[in-house]
Amino acid sequence: QLRRLLGARMQARHIRETGGGADIAKKAHTLIETVEQRERNVRLRDLQRQAWETRAGADVNDRLAGKRRDRQQGGRVEKVQLCHVRLAVDGRQVHDLAAFVEQRVVCLKTGQRRRIELARILFSNADTLILDEPTNHLDADSIEWLRGYLKKYEGGFLVISHSTELLDEVVNKVWHLDAQLGQIDMYSLGWKAYLHQRVVDEERRRREREVAEKKAERLMQQGIRLHAKATKAVAAQNMMRRAEKLLENTSEAQKKEKVADIRFPEPAPCGRTPIMAKDISKAYGSNIVFAGVNLAIDKGSRVVILGYNGAGKTTTLRLLAHLEDPDTGSVEYGHGCKIGYFAQEHDTLDLDATVLQNLIHVAPELDDTQARSILGSFLFSGDDALKPARVLSGGEKTRLALATLVTSRANVLLLDEPTNNLDPASRDEILKAIAKYEGAIVLVTHDEGAVEALNPERVLLMPDGDEDLWNDSYLDLVAEE
Repeated sequence: QLRRLLGARMQARHIRETGGGADIAKKAHTLIETVEQRERNVRLRDLQRQAWETRAGADVNDRLAGKRRDRQQGGRVEKVQLCHVRLAVDGRQVHDLAAFVEQRVVCLKTGQRRRIELARILFSNADTLILDEPTNHLDADSIEWLRGYLKKYEGGFLVISHSTELLDEVVNKVWHLDAQLGQIDMYSLGWKAYLHQRVVDEERRRREREVAEKKAERLMQQGIRLHAKATKAVAAQNMMRRAEKLLENTSEAQKKEKVADIRFPEPAPCGRTPIMAKDISKAYGSNIVFAGVNLAIDKGSRVVILGYNGAGKTTTLRLLAHLEDPDTGSVEYGHGCKIGYFAQEHDTLDLDATVLQNLIHVAPELDDTQARSILGSFLFSGDDALKPARVLSGGEKTRLALATLVTSRANVLLLDEPTNNLDPASRDEILKAIAKYEGAIVLVTHDEGAVEALNPERVLLMPDGDEDLWNDSYLDLVAEE
């Protein structure tokens, strides 16, 4: 509907894996300029009004208690609002867009920046979209809305995503980049049909390879026997060339893809309560994120933090890590506390330093061989260790950040969306590492699998700071928040 509304000009727009630092004002005003006709504005407002539901602005407890009821009633929050109508920020409606758009993107939470990026791209009057991990940092409502939008999108789009649920619903062609063969295999199929066909193709290639190898072996043996006779030397050479050509024209045997060997460190000894947060609060300007939060992290405890985007989950981890100071209250470390912090935006990495230097910075006791051995287990081998962190992909930055935790001997891990950007095999490895880790973990995630691997004892509901014993009824809410 929006596509027919705004018209179709051939213009490609690109949403990057990580948000930029440009002003929201530029992006918002650009959107406003594209909706030039009053009739289009009226129709756009009608569409947006239908997308809102009454859940916006409700407190966390009401959201938790009413989640199933809301879903049965068919309500879905539309988080991406455009132009001069409304914007959804921190789960509530913002009507004063003029004041809001003057903020810089870097001042916003990750989920808010993602919505700004999506709004800028999806409603840009583009005919072709290029989407790089568009579901990262989005909650379940936003992801479901995005799936529905792309399913109905009349233009073309190219998407890179580790979300198999998204791919299963929206794509009708798959391009498989085969790093081993250095080629792209194109399949005019949906996701599940592609997975089946790829298995069939790999089995066919394996059989072809076996037949060619057997035939080449016979030719080589005949060539060796003939080479002993001077009069048959030319024929022998021709047979050997034929054998080599047979192998050259046959696809390489498919090798098992390498997977990062992710293992969290053996935790250092510590006291009974490594972290104690007392009556902490945090505000940014006039925006009070949370107030009066109390939390004790005991030795070996496992806690998951839930809350809508912008409720202060990441801020809470940063306060616990002493990367920011609370406006009121205190965060005290107990005897022997050693913190390992994984930031979803990888802001603990020095982007101007190399991969190797980033590891040496956190573990100066390692020599070059030891550091390279650790990096090799995270798939940074050879010259990859000399790459500047700035040029790494999102998945590579995630692996590097995890590698820095291995040497820390941390007894408390603060993990903020640790499975983002990882391929399925690497994600499985980090879930195993979470399950086996013997120290304390405080986890923020939208990944239900990560919570299941954590097997939490307690849940902290933000922004109210209410603490409760974990039960499986919270699991349905992990991806929703």
